[in-house]
Amino acid sequence: MNLGDSWARRLAVAAVVLMTVMALPGAGHAANAMPYPGTQMVATKFGFDALRQRLETAIEGNGMFVVTRASASAGAEGRVIKIAGNIVLGVYRNDFAIRMLAASVPAGIEAPLRFYITENADGSATLTWRRPSAVFAPYESAEMDAMATELDVIWAAIVKQTLQG
Repeated sequence: MNLGDSWARRLAVAAVVLMTVMALPGAGHAANAMPYPGTQMVATKFGFDALRQRLETAIEGNGMFVVTRASASAGAEGRVIKIAGNIVLGVYRNDFAIRMLAASVPAGIEAPLRFYITENADGSATLTWRRPSAVFAPYESAEMDAMATELDVIWAAIVKQTLQG
């Protein structure tokens, strides 16, 4: 057996496999802007700060709480780097957390549910979220589905209030 031929054959097979994988739709890049089921995205007429304030008001007005905030743009600003505004607001409420965990402890990874605001080049902002029923659907629990349906109604009210005006 010639060692050189063996390695050449392996390299040729690896190259064919790599080319095949790279030829698959979406391979090597994030072509799908919304890869998860139930993702909603709405471009708004509001600026980034105005949309954030409106969303936070709507969250409180619908009996929910912002329990986490994460913003790459705020972090970059602290480093004196300017990037387009973005923030993820984690939203939940303890009674839903208790029900969620009673239905499925592994589902705890999904909480808090999130809203994402991004600043557009024209100064407007976009609101993105996933329907709670889509987030919790993989857990296949009737109790979870009932809770998620309640959250869908609250999320719809939050979005409606945020976008009105």
